[in-house]
Amino acid sequence: MNIMRIRPKQGHVDTETADTLVLLHCEGEGLSAKDAAVLDRSLDGALRDLLHSKEFEGKANEVVLFHTHGKIPAKRLILVGLGKRDNAGLDQFRQAMGYAVKRVRGAKSRAFVVAFPSVTPRDASPLDVAQAMAEGAILGSYQFTAYRSDAPANNELTAMTVLISHNSDLGQISEGIRRGVATAEATVFVRDLSNHPSNVMTPTRIAHEAKTVAKETRIRLKILEQKDMERLGMGALLGVAKGSHEPPKFIILEYHGAKRKDERPVVLVGKTITFDTGGISLKPSENMDHMKADMTGGAEVLATIRAAARLKLPLNLISILPVAENMPGGRAMRPGDVVKTLSGKTVEVQNTDAEGRLILSDGLAYASRFKPAALIDIATLTGACVVALGQFAIGMFGTDTKLKDAVRQSGLRAGERVWEMPLWEEYFEQLRSDVADMRNIGGRGGGMITAALFLSKFVGDYPWVHLDIASTDWSERERAYIPKGPTGIGTRLLIQFLIDRSLTH
Repeated sequence: MNIMRIRPKQGHVDTETADTLVLLHCEGEGLSAKDAAVLDRSLDGALRDLLHSKEFEGKANEVVLFHTHGKIPAKRLILVGLGKRDNAGLDQFRQAMGYAVKRVRGAKSRAFVVAFPSVTPRDASPLDVAQAMAEGAILGSYQFTAYRSDAPANNELTAMTVLISHNSDLGQISEGIRRGVATAEATVFVRDLSNHPSNVMTPTRIAHEAKTVAKETRIRLKILEQKDMERLGMGALLGVAKGSHEPPKFIILEYHGAKRKDERPVVLVGKTITFDTGGISLKPSENMDHMKADMTGGAEVLATIRAAARLKLPLNLISILPVAENMPGGRAMRPGDVVKTLSGKTVEVQNTDAEGRLILSDGLAYASRFKPAALIDIATLTGACVVALGQFAIGMFGTDTKLKDAVRQSGLRAGERVWEMPLWEEYFEQLRSDVADMRNIGGRGGGMITAALFLSKFVGDYPWVHLDIASTDWSERERAYIPKGPTGIGTRLLIQFLIDRSLTH
């Protein structure tokens, strides 16, 4: 998917020439907003009539299109509701723009102008609103048509102009657009990688994508092959990969943007299972096709380091991707097998479908070599997360209060919320093994917690947060700026966390 160009421009709604003009409007505001009042005069009271008849009330995500018949230079006007002013947070602006671009495309427009709203959420700046608008527009226009022979040609939106009344806001709005484009572009990248089928998006293809990302400024790449992993003793990752003909990869990308080269880095580790059959502990066939997206965590840390480089963030960042395919081949790992991890700890594999925590155990142990200032792993880890939290929250665990709070706040800003779950040592009783240091499952009760507790044994004393995105990585229906299928949720949270951290450290 080509990313639409977004630029700010000083101008006025009643004189701007455009194929389509978009106006965001709050419920119950009448014509108090300047742009609405100006347009209403030029349109001979048409907006007043719409509001009076309640054909358009400004309710959240309400959309109305009408033709201007030459009364203003814009051919069409699309009104999008923000809901009541007091409830219009940043995510409402994202949603409004997501619905707006769908209506623009439906009108066969390829470029449009949107008036920057006079309404801003409490504690949000014009920069924040511009970022949210850019994100909503790009993500709402997302399509994946790589394998569609009947895909319509020339239906991508090419350009969006953000119209501002005063040049004094230009600097903030320009920076907001820059950030919004970078975060949305990263999410689109993740969605694309996750949408490709697993016969295309193999571990080798993931390595190829990492090589492309490594062409960005200040990024270095190292790829460990199977022999390297054997030499290091990554028995958990190698155990998962044994049943597949696809060779595993262990990918390390380093971005150096801090002024001090020795500044301790943020390290991100992403689960990258390019297809998960469950191995010998075979999954049910229903919805197994979704398992092509079991590499979403890895795709997100790959996209995040690319965004950090493009935004030139002043920090050091490392992204680690343990990559494998989990298959039930003749050499596959069996229930009851014992593997020795990179850390030296041994694990009894009681269920080969609990493979994500195995590859992450080696990824987290390797991450500790960089002495991270903050360590975050992100993974489509447990079905238990879906049961506990549904589709609107990312499960969060961690060992450091300050880091957890920072992730939580960044999630609120990004519209990708986290919900903390307990990481109590009592749950480790469920992971005790008779033959090894621990086993890789802890039974049905508290499955999300025991998975996180398992991972905690491989992070050392470094500040650590675990994000379980199994509840949010796939959507069964299309929403405002969330497509049906792989969502890329978690990407903007990570990037926002890095932006916020770079502003406070």
